[in-house]
Amino acid sequence: MSSLSRELVFLILQFLDEEKFKETVHKLEQESGFFFNMKYFEDQVQGGEWEEVERYLSGFTKVDDNRYSMKIFFEIRKQKYLEALDKQDRAKAVDILVKDLKVFSSFNEELYKEITQLLTLENFRENEQLSKYGDTKSARNIMLIELKKLIEANPLFRDKLTFPALKASRLRTLINQSLNWQHQLCKNPRPNPDIKTLFIDHTCGPPNGARAPPPANNPLVGALPKGGTFPPLGGHSSVQLQPFQPTAAPSASALAGWMANPNTAAPHAAVPAGPAALTPPPNPALLKRPRTPPSNTPAVDYQSADSEHLMKRPRPGGQPVEDVKTQVYNAGGPSHPQNAYTPDDLPKNVARTLSQGSCVMSMDFHPVQQTILLVGTNVGDIGIWEVGSRERLAQRTFKVWDLPGCSLPLQSALVKDPAVAVNRTVWSPDGTLLGVAFSKYIVHIYAYQGGNDLRQHLEIDAHVGGVNDLAFSHPNKQLCVITCGDDKTIKVWDAVTGRKLYTFEGHEAPVYSVCPHHKESIQFIFSTAIDGKIKAWLYDLLGSRVDYDAPGHWCTTMAYSADGTRLFSCGTSKEGESYLVEWNESEGAIKRTYSGFRKRSLGVVQFDTTRNRFLAAGDEFLIKFWDMDNVNLLTTIEADGGLPASPRLRFNKEGSLLAVTSADNGIKILANADGMRLLRAFETRAFENSRGPPEPAVSKGPGVNAMAAVSSVTSGPPVGGPDRPDRSNASAAMAGPSMDGSSLIVGQARPRDRGGNDHVSLSNASNFQRNADGNGVDNNRPPEQKPRVQEDLSDRVKSWKLTEITDLNQCRSTRLPDTLPASKISRLIYTNSGVALLALCSNAVHKLWKWQRTDRNVTGKATATYPPQLWQPASGILMTNDISDNSSNPEEAVPCIALSKNDSYVMSASGGKVSLFNMMTFKVMTTFMPPPPAATFLAFHPQDNNIIAIGMEDSTIQIYNVRVDEVKSKLKGHQKRITGLAFSNSLNVLVSSGADAQLCVWGTDGWEKRKAKFIQTQPGRAPPPVGDTRVQFHNDQIRLLVVHETQLAIYDAAKLERLRYWVPRETFTASISNATYSCDSQLVYAGFVDGSIGVFDAETLRPRCRLAAGAHIPPGVSGATAYPLVIAAHPQEPNQFALGLSDGGVQVIEPLESEGKWGVGPPSDNGGPSNVSGQTSIQNQDQTPR
Repeated sequence: MSSLSRELVFLILQFLDEEKFKETVHKLEQESGFFFNMKYFEDQVQGGEWEEVERYLSGFTKVDDNRYSMKIFFEIRKQKYLEALDKQDRAKAVDILVKDLKVFSSFNEELYKEITQLLTLENFRENEQLSKYGDTKSARNIMLIELKKLIEANPLFRDKLTFPALKASRLRTLINQSLNWQHQLCKNPRPNPDIKTLFIDHTCGPPNGARAPPPANNPLVGALPKGGTFPPLGGHSSVQLQPFQPTAAPSASALAGWMANPNTAAPHAAVPAGPAALTPPPNPALLKRPRTPPSNTPAVDYQSADSEHLMKRPRPGGQPVEDVKTQVYNAGGPSHPQNAYTPDDLPKNVARTLSQGSCVMSMDFHPVQQTILLVGTNVGDIGIWEVGSRERLAQRTFKVWDLPGCSLPLQSALVKDPAVAVNRTVWSPDGTLLGVAFSKYIVHIYAYQGGNDLRQHLEIDAHVGGVNDLAFSHPNKQLCVITCGDDKTIKVWDAVTGRKLYTFEGHEAPVYSVCPHHKESIQFIFSTAIDGKIKAWLYDLLGSRVDYDAPGHWCTTMAYSADGTRLFSCGTSKEGESYLVEWNESEGAIKRTYSGFRKRSLGVVQFDTTRNRFLAAGDEFLIKFWDMDNVNLLTTIEADGGLPASPRLRFNKEGSLLAVTSADNGIKILANADGMRLLRAFETRAFENSRGPPEPAVSKGPGVNAMAAVSSVTSGPPVGGPDRPDRSNASAAMAGPSMDGSSLIVGQARPRDRGGNDHVSLSNASNFQRNADGNGVDNNRPPEQKPRVQEDLSDRVKSWKLTEITDLNQCRSTRLPDTLPASKISRLIYTNSGVALLALCSNAVHKLWKWQRTDRNVTGKATATYPPQLWQPASGILMTNDISDNSSNPEEAVPCIALSKNDSYVMSASGGKVSLFNMMTFKVMTTFMPPPPAATFLAFHPQDNNIIAIGMEDSTIQIYNVRVDEVKSKLKGHQKRITGLAFSNSLNVLVSSGADAQLCVWGTDGWEKRKAKFIQTQPGRAPPPVGDTRVQFHNDQIRLLVVHETQLAIYDAAKLERLRYWVPRETFTASISNATYSCDSQLVYAGFVDGSIGVFDAETLRPRCRLAAGAHIPPGVSGATAYPLVIAAHPQEPNQFALGLSDGGVQVIEPLESEGKWGVGPPSDNGGPSNVSGQTSIQNQDQTPR
């Protein structure tokens, strides 16, 4: 092939790569054999795609070409063979041995025999040479180092490892130049020619009728070349007719102008971290003398039908590329032409409500799958949501992946204070990676392949202190991660290997945010610090190019419009004044300052841009919108109320969805018409069945209620630290708007009739009433309020019936197989992964059931459809609690159990010592706390698994540090044994309950006692009841479920005030044995001593469904002898729960697939279903202990 033909292949490769034809690019690389893409080869090896690895290599070399090639193929096939052995897949290993490795026996027969003998070993690591073989990932990385050396030394790969240095879109440029020549040769050149095809030469058609001669200064009409010859191509570079819009068309003059006039402050040197294959420094002259496009030479973009088709062409995987429409550039026209969007296109309607469970700190929509939302929280958790189906696809809690490999300062910081928050979560440009920046040192990079396939990719010990921001960038088409932190630096990392490429130093305060961007071939990074300084950096060693002051001089973030042409920043001063501005890049000056912020913002205001037209920011418990070209506020929305003071927000790529944080540790998804259509595509079932009350189309999710507006001032220092005021772990105290716009106070809702009119109070005769459902409500309303006019409410209540399930065929239920001696189930919990159930029996023996991943159960999650296996380790030992110090019968002891976040170990006691078990081996790791007194309840600290709260038989609570085997604090306040413990991350408190029916609130900072109250009795009944009382926090970490045999109650933990209660009566007459929230805190599951189960709406405590004993107890067994002692909710499936029965059985129960949920709640007084009714607080009559 000639040299020019070879160069044409490189031009085509560049074009295919820019257009994201990934498979075609690598196919052409392999078939032509001109360029060996080392990065692609590495990715395939690390992914174990062995067939593709050998197919790609075959375009450049064969096994027997030379000794280097033979070694390359041998190492690959040997690795494939060892991996098969490691998986105990002997059949596959034999197949590889015979088909792939046999070819090497003729060159080294002894080596082949030694490889064959590995089949006889139980573990091939018994071979001395393979004794250091680690896991698969590390083995592949070690092999890659050797392969790269062999490839670089192989003469067949000479001159094939480096891609030629081409300017961006070189093939497009050549086509444009050709079209320029063709147009200049036209007899009747038009000022705005239309290119319809590239298959034939361009000519402008003859004019229709008389036509004035073209203007003399038209650059497209000039003297034709003398003698019909063509001048050099470079002579006409100023005229560009573009059938395709280049990917980097903007002029560099704007950036160059800004960077050419920095402040007089001396530039700061960048610290290199070894050679980095990034963009070479641009021409210094460009930075000193910004180019200005010639005013008399407008560039004309040809729009061809062929190019339009190409822009719309779907990519492999069914993901279409954006429809890119080119526009004629007019040097004298407006800089930002208006698009066709109107304010009605803004996402304003609440379509989904997601309950994250802890305060959301950062969000980002997937760049391709536009209904997938990435979330990071104040306790270090990240979650991936499919907002269309409301499904949490994946969740990861914070943990250091390789603690021994981390720096000593990081290890010391985690020991001193293990609390870690997420500061930023962001997707890579193609959505295959996601980055998480934490409040301590660490950055995590995950690989994401869709669904719940979230895998660890890189852990980077990035900064000393907090990592405040993170972004992805593509300098020189090399994917990089950019971070900034409290150590005043910005760092650039290779996103594949984690190697540090650059460190930029120069800020004099912690760096708050980064904003990478590019103009033409110039790649740069803006950074802001908390002293208000803005700097810009190129990927070179010449230091910062810009030193300007941001308005507010404190926390500021910067962002470009989607088309990359307009730069905005938003920030807040220490005094609470917020600023949203647009910058003039050519001068480094503020172009516009948008109005509409309150004078004292509560927190740092966050913002986002969408559709190259609108800006949005969260302020004053509202979402505020601006048109980019108008400084005045466009509109505001309340999102049905319940927003924090400064909500965080994020648009999806198309601007059809807007995610907004809510005050109850949730997320609201707002949608426009396009967004609603997008979400409806993911609906799996209707919200209400045909029997349910009618409902607006735009509703569902946990719903909006009065309690969504309730939050409380938190105690304790913010997790984010003093330099991150917007990243504290608390929600501010507030009074948010209700659904209908009326204001709310804690626990009270202003009622309106169906026409939206407020009512005036007619009566205030009684503090208490109990409705037909047995719910306690507060009638002690302010004078201007009265009960809502009932209208047709009574008719709807009469027509509504509680869903009754009386037969095994009316739900899905499975009794778990058990071959061990039966003993009543005292405690029952799901593993956090949702794939297993762990029971503690009254005889001190644990039982673990695991669901297997099969063709029928592809997720491997717990389900009532398929039974699990009673699991035991190979040793056959039982996980049995210590009972040596228990003088009484273990059946009479108070058992307790707690599971670690990662499901790796369980802590348990049955009247004797507390035992710590390994969940894989069932072996006892350690024991502690010998009685007396005996432990009666265990709870892990949510931010440190080494800290455990242990409730004791003698009514004390001991705060115990497992690592140092030391009791840190001893809490006294109860009068009888401890029966419940629950931590709140948002409030920084521990709530305890006891057999004395008393609730106590303890601060987790100093373990001081803050409040205490006995649970409240029904009006007219005897004073405080006694008996076991359990507590559990709602996902908002503020509301508290209190369970006693006489009642269910919801408390506001911040004030320890009861908001709602329910007592057994009528349908449910037996005592309550146990109760728990569903995983999304929308339902409460309660068991009764007559064997029945009640499903209640968590907001109102109104019953939705009753399962009689016959629905879950096998025939022949009565509810009197087999009733639920304990009930557990699945951690991801809100409609699944498990029962631990008094006869030793464990039952998993779900609704029928055709139903999809547990009944429908009674209509509320606002005409909607009960799960969106407002909460009404009870006038406090709780009794304070003396």
